[in-house]
Amino acid sequence: MSAAARVDNRAAAKNRAPAIGIDMGGTKTEAIVLSPEGTEMNRWRVPSAVGDYDGTIRLLRGMIERAETAFGTAGSIGLGIPGTISPASGLVKNANSTWLIGRPLKADLEAALGRAVAVANDADCFALSEATDGAGAGAATVWGVILGTGVGGGIVAHGRLLAGPNAIAGEWGHCPLPWPADDERPGPACYCGKSGCIETFLSGPGFARDFRAHGGPDIPPAEIAARAEAGDPLAAAAVDRYVDRLARASAMVINILDPAVVVLGGGMSNLSPVYARVPALWPRHVFSDRVDTRLSPPRFGDSSGVRGAAWLGRSHAQHPE
Repeated sequence: MSAAARVDNRAAAKNRAPAIGIDMGGTKTEAIVLSPEGTEMNRWRVPSAVGDYDGTIRLLRGMIERAETAFGTAGSIGLGIPGTISPASGLVKNANSTWLIGRPLKADLEAALGRAVAVANDADCFALSEATDGAGAGAATVWGVILGTGVGGGIVAHGRLLAGPNAIAGEWGHCPLPWPADDERPGPACYCGKSGCIETFLSGPGFARDFRAHGGPDIPPAEIAARAEAGDPLAAAAVDRYVDRLARASAMVINILDPAVVVLGGGMSNLSPVYARVPALWPRHVFSDRVDTRLSPPRFGDSSGVRGAAWLGRSHAQHPE
C-alpha cells in the first residue's frame, strides 16, 4: 500500500470514529458519544470530583475509557469546562470550579490518556453545538449566549469556533450594561470587582435580585416568570426590565459582531417573552436601517454543551492546527 493510500485510510478512519464529548460542571459531569452524522449513541452523567483535582483527571479518563470500550474504538475527544485555558500559561483561568484554577488540566489529561484532547469554555461548546446542527445550523456567524448563574457566550464563524489570544471571545458578561438609566447606575456590585456588569442584571440571580429590590419576595427566576404570566404586576414589571436590558446588552454585541443568529442558553433562556420582544426592541439600539439577526432558543437545550464538546474534539482531530 502506498503512503498516500495509508494517509487516506487513516483520514477515513478518523471520519468514521465516534466523537466523544464531556461537559464538566460544578456538581455533575456529562459524557456523550456521537456518530459521525451527529446521532447520539450514548450519554450519561456522574457526580463531579468536587474540590479534587487529581480525582477530576481520574474521572475524566475513566469516562473516556468507558466510552471507547463500549464502542470498541478510539474516538476524538472534546472537553468543555467552566473556565478556559490561558493561551499564555496553559493553565485554567476564570473557572467557577475553583479547584481547576492554575492547574494544567489539558496537559495532565493528555498525559493520562496518551493523546490529544480539545478543551474549550462550556459557553464556546454551546455555541459550537448550536452552530453545527442546532438552531444556528447553516448560518455564517452564530453568537451563542449563556444566561444562567453567570452570563457568557461563544462565537462560531463559518463553522469554526472563534478563539483569540486571550481565550475570551464572546464573553460579554463583564462589560457594563449599555445605555443605562439613572436608576441603573452604578449598578450592582459584581464578584469581578466592578459594578454594573451585564451579568449582574441578566443572570438568573441578577433577575431574582432585581425582583426583590422592587418589592418582590425571595423566589427563583422560574417562579417569577410564572407569576408574570399569571398577571402579577411586580413580576411582569421585572420581566419588562429584563427584556429591555437584554435588548440593549445584546444590541451592543450585534453592533460589533453582526451575527446572523443569536441562540440563547442557560436557565433564563426559558423566559419565553424574550424571543418576540427583544428583537422588537433591537432597532432602537442597533446601528442599521433594519435588523435581520434572528434570536432563537437552543435546539438541544441542556444537551448542547456536551454535544458541542464532542464536535469540538472532532473538529480538532480533523484540523489539528
